[in-house]
Amino acid sequence: MPGSPMRKVALRNLAAHKVRLLLTLLSVVLGTAFIAGSFVFTDTLQSSFDDIFANQAKGVDVRVAPKERQSLGIPNEDVDKIAAMPDVRSVAPSVNGPVVLLKDGKAVQTGGAPTFGASYLPPDKAIAEPDKFLQGGPPSKAGEIAINGGGADRAGLHVGDRTVVLIPSKGNIDVTISGIYDLPSNTGGFINLLFDDAQARELFTDGQHVAFVDIAAKPGVAANDLRDEIAKTLPNYKVQNGDQVREDMKKEVGDALKFINYFLLAFGSIALIVGTFIIYNTFSMLVAQRLRELALLRAVGASRGQVGRSVVGEALVIGIIGSALGLAAGVGLAFGLSAMLNAFDLGLPTGSMSVQPRTIVVGLLVGVLVTVVSAYAPARRAATIPPVEAMRAEFSSHDGSLRIRTISGAVLAAAGVALVVIGAQSTGGNAAATVGVGALALILAVLLASPALSRPVVGALGILVRPFGPVGQMAQNNARRNPRRTAATAFALTLGLMLVSAIGMLGASAKASITDLVDKGVKADYILAGPPGGIIGVPLPAGDAVKSVPGVQDVVAFHVMAVKIGDDQVFGTVAEGPLDNVLSYDLLAGTRALGDNDILVSETVADERGWKVGQQVELTSLDFKKYPVTVSGVYKDTQLLGPLVASTSLYNQVMPVNFRNNFIVLMTAAPGADLTAMRANLEKSMEPYAVVQVQDRDDFKGAQGKQINTMLAILYGLLALAVVIAVLGIVNTLALSVVERRREIGMLRAVGMQRPQVRRTIYLESMLIAIFGAVVGVALGLGLGVGFLRTLRDLGIAQIAVPWGQLVLMLVGSGLVGVLAAQWPAIRAARTPPLAAIADI
Repeated sequence: MPGSPMRKVALRNLAAHKVRLLLTLLSVVLGTAFIAGSFVFTDTLQSSFDDIFANQAKGVDVRVAPKERQSLGIPNEDVDKIAAMPDVRSVAPSVNGPVVLLKDGKAVQTGGAPTFGASYLPPDKAIAEPDKFLQGGPPSKAGEIAINGGGADRAGLHVGDRTVVLIPSKGNIDVTISGIYDLPSNTGGFINLLFDDAQARELFTDGQHVAFVDIAAKPGVAANDLRDEIAKTLPNYKVQNGDQVREDMKKEVGDALKFINYFLLAFGSIALIVGTFIIYNTFSMLVAQRLRELALLRAVGASRGQVGRSVVGEALVIGIIGSALGLAAGVGLAFGLSAMLNAFDLGLPTGSMSVQPRTIVVGLLVGVLVTVVSAYAPARRAATIPPVEAMRAEFSSHDGSLRIRTISGAVLAAAGVALVVIGAQSTGGNAAATVGVGALALILAVLLASPALSRPVVGALGILVRPFGPVGQMAQNNARRNPRRTAATAFALTLGLMLVSAIGMLGASAKASITDLVDKGVKADYILAGPPGGIIGVPLPAGDAVKSVPGVQDVVAFHVMAVKIGDDQVFGTVAEGPLDNVLSYDLLAGTRALGDNDILVSETVADERGWKVGQQVELTSLDFKKYPVTVSGVYKDTQLLGPLVASTSLYNQVMPVNFRNNFIVLMTAAPGADLTAMRANLEKSMEPYAVVQVQDRDDFKGAQGKQINTMLAILYGLLALAVVIAVLGIVNTLALSVVERRREIGMLRAVGMQRPQVRRTIYLESMLIAIFGAVVGVALGLGLGVGFLRTLRDLGIAQIAVPWGQLVLMLVGSGLVGVLAAQWPAIRAARTPPLAAIADI
């Protein structure tokens, strides 16, 4: 077979260069592992949630629920109407709401999973399969609760124990554990408390609605027939059979997990892109170094196709092995990520690792394709070079013209800058997409133009190595003389630091915007804030409790009012107390005074709706009632107030009792009050409400900054993979560069260059390349960061801040990374035997 000898050549070449093979494999493994790991992690989560939902709504023939999530629920009269239908055997109204379980005065931590209270229905009234009690029994009267086994374990509660449950709209209630029941699936940190039905209705409803209704059909009546009959009678609700309910739950979680998957895949793609350039760079250098060898094969009869296929064949072998190892590493990565999340107690359900056939196919396909495509261009170049020309000693260092490449890069850069500037002029998804396209154009521009850019930038950076004399000059010359290799080596680091810089700007700007908003807008001395997430907020009784604290002058509780303007749902602000005493805002027209049926609206709402001061407009409540209100004033847009401000009277009309809550409470001190003593008294008054924190303005800003830091820490952790791959790329390129310059290094050693000087030359060359990549990446990240942040103005990021300290540390760190990456190649270079290297052909 004609191709057999060339296959043997390719395989023997791989076996003869084990270190080179390992470094190339590693870049494929890392990129593939992240792709495979993201699939395995989200598939495992999806499988765990699927197990949970498979046990939901069992025994339910039909469920009637509101079409919109923000709704009061199903009116009791409609529940009665359903129960009276001839084909209905029984109905089971569901009553539930968010709560906080307290143990010894502290909130039981769920790791981010919800804690809910719900009504218990005995088997003769329930439709779904009855709960299986592990200990004790169900609640039989007010003041008793049953708790799921996982929640009991987390809280350390047993049957007969007394504890406290915090209800956002009611405050604390004392309860006794009547029983512990089993949930058939692993639900992570989720806690569910079952209350007596009458007490649950008192705590979680307005007395006129229930959350949803489960229905059982009479014997002989098909579930789908009953569903269609109810849907026809009650067209304003979502009417589904049990299977559809479970599928809806799975779809909701699936959509949420898609975001996580896309998020992880985005970083996996970054890792693969970085790995692709490393692989491409590696094969380009390998082909350059082997031109004589390949030319000799051509001279003894190998065809162009055979030579090209031998190089691609090596890449295919590396791609297959690397992808297979990457799949295994991906499972390990997913396992490690799950273990890390469990260690942080995020409350996610756990299950066995799920490796789908799709993950295997995609992982192998992506890894192999990336490697083969990366090797194709060098292979094609190797096959087309005339044998006699390739055997010339000087050919391997030949560097073609960069003119066309540089011009193409300049054109793309101009287009990219134009798109970023255009996108930055507005806000929203379309603006961000425009900036994103511009970012892609700029990244491609840097890829194309960076060889030409490397010479002047590395020349300017030569000042850093000038103190090292001739050794520094030699390092600078080495970094400049092959701009393609320098640019390709640095590009991986450029891409990683571009993203790190842009994300750093996002964090710094978000913090600066919050700081500016609080400093300019909040006049309060102290703030009551609930746990992150806003579901619980500050319980209503907590806001009342601080009014009697010595030294407190003004107490303003802020509520959120959910209404519709036309078809759009908006969340308005209601200030119960003297708003102007705790917040500063600019009134553009009208008056700050609010009558019972008056509202203030933001400038944006007024412009979009065409509303004027004095105009009567209409708001729609959660139960679809219409409320005519008058626009009494228009204020300048501020995140502190949102789209509209309503009166307490209107809030009490629109929002039912069980939906009422304090989002936040602001307080001012009386003149001459001791702020330290006042804070101590405030904290003492909040002891019964374990989730409420007393904060001054600096504390509040710090808490918001902490949340931002947590989010950024995850992003930085993922981006660290790209930086690690970039470092490996520098190691790989320098190692191959040492091989390529073996004769040159040998000659330098023969004329008196010492081993430490050889090592120092490699260190400094690597440092210059790394800093070049970092400088370009930081500059690109700053430009793109400004563009993207401008599109987020409507989300409250009004200030653009540059984390200069972080950027300087990154540049210094890049130089250190370059030196560390050069350790092994430098040692290898210093050990080059002079005579053997000079004699090498």
